[in-house]
Amino acid sequence: MAGNREEAPDYGRGVVIMDDWPGYDLSLFTYPQHYYGDLEYVLIPHGIIVDRIERLAKDIMKDIGYCNIMVLCVLKGGYKFCADLVEHLKNISRNSDRCVSMKVDFIRLKSYRNDQSMDEMQIIGGDDLSTLAGKNVLIVEDVVGTGRTMKALLSSIEKYKPNKIKVASLLVKRTPRSDGFRPDYAGFEIPNLFVVGYALDYNEYFRDLNHICVINEHGKEKYRV
Repeated sequence: MAGNREEAPDYGRGVVIMDDWPGYDLSLFTYPQHYYGDLEYVLIPHGIIVDRIERLAKDIMKDIGYCNIMVLCVLKGGYKFCADLVEHLKNISRNSDRCVSMKVDFIRLKSYRNDQSMDEMQIIGGDDLSTLAGKNVLIVEDVVGTGRTMKALLSSIEKYKPNKIKVASLLVKRTPRSDGFRPDYAGFEIPNLFVVGYALDYNEYFRDLNHICVINEHGKEKYRV
């Protein structure tokens, strides 16, 4: 029932950015000079990203509870989001009367070539997933697009019988290719745009950009492989 405070909150949509959102003019912000001419506009400024992550940390701690957490960071795009999220989770733990133990492990997935999502996910590196057995696992991802990549990862992890699995994604794209997967916690829901910055890359470029921006055609052509 709408307005029922007893219902479990829906964290999976996040801040919704509509398709007709024009973004912010690049001239209003500072960004690396070597990317001049490569971007269309700023979609989400850095300060808004940081504030949203702080709120996500509070939601996660409230939902999961004060229990030990194994954070599984999806590299490379998720490293900045993960670092900021974990720092906020630690701050909440420090200021409470119960200590939460957090360990961070890393896995790398490859699902994009240039600006296109590939049909198959490649898992690169990562420790033995059997160590996740019986753990409370929080997967931290940069972007959920079609959802196939995350579903494949969840399928791999579930074989080892963790106690609990939750997914936090900084961004969720509205795409017609989506299979309907939604993360448990989302920072922002965005249009079906190829975005860069805040550790999100285009062929390893733009990771040093603090804001989340939309790349233009010139930028795609310049850094295409």
